Amino acid sequence: MEDKKKKKNTGKVGRFWGWIRADKKRTIGAILVVVLILGIGYWRIKGGTSSTSKYQTASVIRGTIVSTVSASGRALTTSIFDINTAASGTVNKVYVKDGDKVYAGEAIAQLTLDTVGQQQYNTELVSYLAAENSVTTAQTSYYTLQAAMYSANQKFINDAVARGLATDDPTYIQENDAWLASEANFTAQATSLEQAKASLTNASLNLQQSSAVVTTPYAGTISNITLVPGMVLSSSTSNSSSSSSSTTSSSSQRVATIVNQSTPIVNVTLSEIDVPKVKVGQKATVTFDSISGETFTGEVATIDRIGSVSSNVTSYGVNIKLDTTSDKILPNMAATANIIISTAADILEVPSTALVTSNGETLAKTLQNGKEVDVAVTTGISDDTNTEIISGLTEGETVIIGNASSTTSSSKNTSVFGGGFGGGTRVFSGRGG
Repeated sequence: MEDKKKKKNTGKVGRFWGWIRADKKRTIGAILVVVLILGIGYWRIKGGTSSTSKYQTASVIRGTIVSTVSASGRALTTSIFDINTAASGTVNKVYVKDGDKVYAGEAIAQLTLDTVGQQQYNTELVSYLAAENSVTTAQTSYYTLQAAMYSANQKFINDAVARGLATDDPTYIQENDAWLASEANFTAQATSLEQAKASLTNASLNLQQSSAVVTTPYAGTISNITLVPGMVLSSSTSNSSSSSSSTTSSSSQRVATIVNQSTPIVNVTLSEIDVPKVKVGQKATVTFDSISGETFTGEVATIDRIGSVSSNVTSYGVNIKLDTTSDKILPNMAATANIIISTAADILEVPSTALVTSNGETLAKTLQNGKEVDVAVTTGISDDTNTEIISGLTEGETVIIGNASSTTSSSKNTSVFGGGFGGGTRVFSGRGG
């Protein structure tokens, strides 16, 4: 039976080849099919199914690198300021509404003080009058001591100096010391006068806070006013006493805000690693978590290089003054700042992942003739992703930024973004060594 099957199959093959040879076109087609099958077999044997090495690469290009330090913080001061009052009583009149323009010192509301409010106002009035009297007394002493100083100086000049007395002469010493003593008294009194004026200013502010008339401390636009005629304002008070005196203070409450054109200040916190890199005057970009799609510019205004320690971590405050104001920026808004440390334009750059450090030397992983070759380079500044190349590489060279194993045919070269070798970062499929 097996012999019969073999003869039958052999007969079929013979008839098939006879059929092919009978026609020239069929013969040529059969030859092409055989060649194609042999070619595919050779390609598979030589590497089509072998594990190949893929390199993710990028080119050395010219560009600009901006090196920054990132820090988070909040809006410290904005273009919005509070209008407060410590008065207690009933609101009689409100003279303004949201959106009205006002000048500094303009009245915005009138109250009728209750008993507590009137007592507080009287207390502040007494303090103000006492401070005013202290300024008058200090001013009088200032003039008196100033006249005494000039008199002592003239006596010294017109007597001891005019007569040419020696510096160790008793008269010279006496008149010179009298002049110096009067000068010291005058200087001390000048300081006392400034202190008395500062106390008067504070007393004036406290008196205004307790006044039945609520005024604006700044010029600008009224916003967020909460006063309504007939509303009752209450003020909490606290008492403090010592062995010699007792005082009563009243807390204030916000009744409106003023919006003006002052530029906001953003306070951010730096680590001890980053603070040495930051200098006053450096530019910065600032974004706010609650203001999407907008970036503000500014510059470093102040740096606290003393810092503070919390949980064994030292942090340093930096104030950034924005270049422009915005009604969207509100007090205490969370902010992120990128302080520009340095900028390099028209330089060679590579992705930082193409660089490695070995024995204190920086090496770039390059791809040359399908092989990985480490090249010593000198680097400059860097940002989050790229590094400046000062020497060691030339524009257009290929650097390796990653690699992976694959069983994909070695004849394919495709970009990680698709579309072949279109440019930028790509995947190079080669057989390695």
